[in-house]
Amino acid sequence: MSDATVDETEQDAKKSSKLPLVIGLVLALAGGGGGFYAVQSGLLGGGKSDETSGRAAGDHDDPHVETKALPDVSFVEVPPVLISLGPGAQANHLRFRASLEVPTQYRAEVEKILPRIQDVLNSYLRALEAHDLEAQGALVRLRGQLLRRIKLVAGEDRVRDLLVLEFVLN
Repeated sequence: MSDATVDETEQDAKKSSKLPLVIGLVLALAGGGGGFYAVQSGLLGGGKSDETSGRAAGDHDDPHVETKALPDVSFVEVPPVLISLGPGAQANHLRFRASLEVPTQYRAEVEKILPRIQDVLNSYLRALEAHDLEAQGALVRLRGQLLRRIKLVAGEDRVRDLLVLEFVLN
């Protein structure tokens, strides 16, 4: 082979080796631009929110848009519970305080049976093992179990939710 043929082959190899690089760069730019557009337009989370645009949440330009009224609920405070934990626990006590979300028309009825609800809370929490309270995600499981038991005592339609105000292991 002559030197001219070798030089042409090397130049062709250099040109063809840059083609994937150029294609990759173009695709990266297109992907980045598409991602930016998706986030800014709100197609993906993280775009401009009402807080960053200076408007309050739910504040719209259309004066005819009505917002939903808040549900007619009341909150019934459950007296705090202090539970001694067994000798195998990392903490000595559990301090638990909660509030019940109830429809306003049932508030008086739920307050009447509050001692029964407190008994259910005490009975369930005292029956738990220390590892049940200390496990990751324990509060979510406990809240669901307690709400189920409270609804059995009070009636399914009388209690909407259980709000845990304090759950402290010390």
